[in-house]
Amino acid sequence: MNPEARRLVDRLWSYCNVLRDDGVSSKNYLEQLSFLVFLKMAHELELSNNSISDSTQHRYILPEEIRAKGRGWGELLDLTGSALERAYTSLLHDLGGDGEHDDNVRPHTDGDGEDEAEDDGDTPRTTLTLIFKRARNHIQNPANLRRLIHDLINKEDWSTARSDIQGDAYEALIARSVEDTKAGAGQYFTPRPLIESIVRVMRPTQHDTITDPACGTGGFLLAAYAQILRDHSADMYPEDYEHLASGRIWGTELVPETARLAAMNLLLHNIGAPDGIPLIKQEDALKREPQDLATLVLANPPFGTKSSQMISNEDETGNGKGKQNSNGHAYSRRDFWTKTPNKQLNFLQHIASLLDRDGRAAVIVPDNVLYESGNAATTIRRELLLRYDLHTMLRLPRGIFHAGGVSATVLFFDWAERRHSEDEPPRTQQIWTYDLRTGKRFTLKQNPLRAEHLADFEKAYCADDRSQRTVSERFQVHDGAALVKTEDVKLDLGLLTPEADEEESLPPGELVAAVVDDLRSALAEVAALAEELGVELTESADA
Repeated sequence: MNPEARRLVDRLWSYCNVLRDDGVSSKNYLEQLSFLVFLKMAHELELSNNSISDSTQHRYILPEEIRAKGRGWGELLDLTGSALERAYTSLLHDLGGDGEHDDNVRPHTDGDGEDEAEDDGDTPRTTLTLIFKRARNHIQNPANLRRLIHDLINKEDWSTARSDIQGDAYEALIARSVEDTKAGAGQYFTPRPLIESIVRVMRPTQHDTITDPACGTGGFLLAAYAQILRDHSADMYPEDYEHLASGRIWGTELVPETARLAAMNLLLHNIGAPDGIPLIKQEDALKREPQDLATLVLANPPFGTKSSQMISNEDETGNGKGKQNSNGHAYSRRDFWTKTPNKQLNFLQHIASLLDRDGRAAVIVPDNVLYESGNAATTIRRELLLRYDLHTMLRLPRGIFHAGGVSATVLFFDWAERRHSEDEPPRTQQIWTYDLRTGKRFTLKQNPLRAEHLADFEKAYCADDRSQRTVSERFQVHDGAALVKTEDVKLDLGLLTPEADEEESLPPGELVAAVVDDLRSALAEVAALAEELGVELTESADA
């Protein structure tokens, strides 16, 4: 990290510790920091208008009705005490009014000149309305609020192109917040070295359209953007930068608080515009068929198997709703191969549907996706091998996620031409599996996963020409056609040491966590089978 960025991180994080005494969690602090930084950026942009003589070229971020009353960063700088607290609380309330302030909305283009603006009622129409949607003030001590505004944020220039400082600092604060939380969304926070390794072998270019349907705070999207700049900046034209920053990179995130962090993270890395269409969609990615396809999909979807929604591939009513399950909820996805309430399996189907022609995907899945029994799981694995080229699997070690005992694998698969008959061979001819798990022990603090641990995998992957791959002790090849013909199409392949031996060596806490995860997977499959048979489970049986 840039030394200046590290300095900024240390300053901002030290103040998080101060606010903890007032009951402000690290998560809430990061949220408040996002609000205030956005307001400061809007103020900086407004000041830059003074150097532009043509008033028609002036840009304003805050809505006219806010600016006309002298509201915004300047107002916060001038106030103290309870007046400051009231003004800040009122400003957040007015800006977070569920997206009604859309005066400055600009059309979003996907890089091909097509306008793509839509309004789903409660859907934010600008990055501003996404970030401030239902915003609340969690800093009740006016003295602490004033110090945060004056001594920390106001002393930094947030609107410059120095994303290696402000952007990297913000991302580092997100990482520290996750480490501090150790629960909730942070438990499956994807380690940065793993993200960067996956992106390196996927080789993104300025011509790709890139998405993450469960983007969290945007780690995969930012890593792909950074890799493009490293590899292709010498070949890029101004319009390439504009297209990447205005629609070729986007994500979807279900949790509103996380979505606003992702949007702010992208902004600070010069992706998106405060007054433009949000590049982060705050919604359930599974609720409807993809509206935009991508040539590169990078994702670490939620690991939990249970979902309140039954995803059906049957009746389509035109509004995304299908036949209801026993809870009264269902989505209709006719593009899916089968129906299941299992969230992990549905994300795998969704990611496959997201791929554009010649597209490629890398998705992190818990190991139960590879071997889970039941009609739905078997069908999904078989269809994946038949329709797509699942060419590589990276078996990940335990200890790299905040949730102990998690066993996960990265699936790398490519779009393939449609099979025109059942007699045609599956599109997956060979599956190469790299075992990074056997004999590897990692912890979050003492022995974290680092880039050098993935160097041999990247070399074996042969991103430039996969036909040059060679078998080694850790890198094995399997016959895709033979796997398709097996009864359960289990893909639990490639480990040098059997999984049972690995689990016996786990510490008791991690072993219990692994057992619980397996039991949850089994219960999800029982619930899915009950749905297929029309059996209504009681609340206790379905819990």
